[in-house]
Amino acid sequence: MTWNKHTTHAQDGDLILLVGQRHKHFIITLKAGMDFHTHRGILKHDDLIGLAWGTQVYSHTDAPFYLFSPSLADVLREMPRNTQILYPKDIGFILLTTGIGPGSRVIEAGTGSGAMTTALAHSVGAHGQVFSYEGREKMSKLAQKNLRRLGLEEYVDFKVRDIEEGFDETDVDVLFLDVRNPHDYLAQARAALKPGGYFASLVPTFNQVEELLLALNRSEFAFIEVCEIMLRYYKPQSSRLRPTDRMIAHTGFLIFARRVEKIEKPDREEETTNQ
Repeated sequence: MTWNKHTTHAQDGDLILLVGQRHKHFIITLKAGMDFHTHRGILKHDDLIGLAWGTQVYSHTDAPFYLFSPSLADVLREMPRNTQILYPKDIGFILLTTGIGPGSRVIEAGTGSGAMTTALAHSVGAHGQVFSYEGREKMSKLAQKNLRRLGLEEYVDFKVRDIEEGFDETDVDVLFLDVRNPHDYLAQARAALKPGGYFASLVPTFNQVEELLLALNRSEFAFIEVCEIMLRYYKPQSSRLRPTDRMIAHTGFLIFARRVEKIEKPDREEETTNQ
């Protein structure tokens, strides 16, 4: 299976996105000789292989669909899950703020269903590495299955372990905690981060933010930022443009900080005397 290739046409083995009426999304893997069944009819995979992305196709009942190569956001929205996943709006801001990109070494805990893991693996690529910690073996296995489906599993080292024991890695560029009590693991986080490296976390409540801020200030982290991302869509109708009825508002507070090294300030008066 291949995904997000820089091609112009759908090929056998590609992960594809079919968008039907009312923007109903389906993500499937193209396989020669197979059929895709929907409540609006059947589409034959053989009829889709070789078509240009963006082509309008029809089921056997003449229901229209559009054929696309799925984006990262598409993949995350349709990902099989047992837990609430991070929203693309939060993931995107985390990636940009911490500078995660090709070649980055990143730790995340916990893995959950693997949405953030997918985004991290997609970002660091073949020259980077993601180390993903999860305390529940069942969740780790689901995430591994999701990453395998996308061809990204090789970029991730999955570990089933309580992070209270610490992390195996050192000098990583970024460490992201998606756990209930991140303030309890700052010593472990600091030991794993490189000097100046980014710490990031997402928590849903004010109480958790307060506890984390106190702990960060005690643990030699600095340049702390707290924010939340709101996302509001508008109805794309030129004659009566207005916000949609629903808005993706609070999903969590994002906290960022940098590992810093504090040294004793020189005593200027003593230096002058010695001179």
